Amino acid sequence: MCNLIRSDVAVDVVAAHFKARRKKPTNAGPGEVWKGGMGFVVRDDAGERVLEAMHWGFPFRPAGMKPTSKPLAVNNARDDKLLAPKGLWRPWFLDPAHRCLIPITAFCEAVGEKRHMTRAWISIADQPIAACAGIWRPTDEFGNCHSMVMVDATDERMLAIHDRMPVILHPDDYDAWLSAPADEAMELATQYPADRLLVDRTAEPWTAPRPPKPSVQPGLI
Repeated sequence: MCNLIRSDVAVDVVAAHFKARRKKPTNAGPGEVWKGGMGFVVRDDAGERVLEAMHWGFPFRPAGMKPTSKPLAVNNARDDKLLAPKGLWRPWFLDPAHRCLIPITAFCEAVGEKRHMTRAWISIADQPIAACAGIWRPTDEFGNCHSMVMVDATDERMLAIHDRMPVILHPDDYDAWLSAPADEAMELATQYPADRLLVDRTAEPWTAPRPPKPSVQPGLI
């Protein structure tokens, strides 16, 4: 599953690429977005595309979790679970207004041995700025939040990284994902051609480095 994505271009460039209006001014810029973090999505708002910052992950409380505990952030939605009657996704996937595009320039998976995992970045050769299929919903816990739709990996090269990968939409399908009935949208939840996926297995550690603690001088706050 995908827990890390990135966008290497300015937010205004992303908005222009998707012909979307920025819903609210933000200080957010290019960079990485981790599961549970804030990322941008493009959604339909009364017939107009808007670019909006949202939490990445639907809130979920497993049985036995304390009501006061912070819920888990479920950030990947399997394509075969989108219409499950008792799942997290069904009511939001059925409503086209709650589908969204998740802009990326690459997505990342962890590879290697446990405790020594590194990052494998996957970009899309024919789409320098691409969009993953997503769904979103309002919540009390996280505000507006979104999740990314996943399908089986395309080929042996991708399977060596992970058995599932995000749904990368073709630009001609953006409008359909944001407006079509569920049965038509489900047909768009397919694998992207393997020969258009570029894999960069890096030496970067998988875990995000922790910033150093600031030094505290007595008498200063």
